[in-house]
Amino acid sequence: MARGKQQDAWVFFGELLKERRESAGLSQEELGRRVFVSGAYIGLFEQGIRKPQKDVAQRIDEVLQTGGIFERTWRKLIDKSPYASYFTEVAELEAVATKLCEFAPTVVPGLLQTAEYARAVTVAANPFATDAYVEEKVSARMERAAILQDATRPEYWVILHENAVLTPVGGEAEMAAQLDHIAAMIRQRWVLVTVLPRAAGAHASMNGTLKLMEYADQPPTAYTETSFSGTLLDDPAVVKRAQRAYDLLRVTALSPEVSLALIESAAEDFRRCASTT
Repeated sequence: MARGKQQDAWVFFGELLKERRESAGLSQEELGRRVFVSGAYIGLFEQGIRKPQKDVAQRIDEVLQTGGIFERTWRKLIDKSPYASYFTEVAELEAVATKLCEFAPTVVPGLLQTAEYARAVTVAANPFATDAYVEEKVSARMERAAILQDATRPEYWVILHENAVLTPVGGEAEMAAQLDHIAAMIRQRWVLVTVLPRAAGAHASMNGTLKLMEYADQPPTAYTETSFSGTLLDDPAVVKRAQRAYDLLRVTALSPEVSLALIESAAEDFRRCASTT
């Protein structure tokens, strides 16, 4: 399901929820208390801002005695995504974020990847996958990246570890093209990229990636990921710790100007290697 249709599904679920809740004579706070979430969270569902969860949909059915309509709506309209289950909601939240801050310790972030780079990463992790599977994953990643070309694109900050810049994913020619793509986006002012040098040693996010997301009408969230799972964080205290970690990474990174020079120099080195092989 495309992102726009996914958002429409949230809105449909929310409108249905509001109609059935009001028919039952319950306030958002009363319904939230009965399904073990806050009234404000019910409000976010009804506005189509947050994705409903299966267990919440089931409890709503029980409380409102709707014969399973909310679980069926969730299954038919909302539980469809080309992404891993732990990343689906993150991709949807990216689309409504006003600001994204990302740290990538080993791999160029998906929003900055070229199709060739994305294809190489996908094949490396899935060596027996069909071409159709690989192309589905690449297409989904390119679709996510389209938010950076929109007039309402989020403010996007990225800290790349030098390892992500110097690892030739897909080969030297493909990596040169990937770094050229990042440099072009920097020069178009679509993203602000800095590089954390290997010489910096230990840093504040040694255990994996870190993404911070801010929104116009809801509290910020954070997301961390390892090779096989990811965790979306919305507890204010935990998000504050993640923001502090990102601040520590930011002060350790090279300046934007020096970072751009490093990226363009690495691209030229890869291009030179590709031409001699």
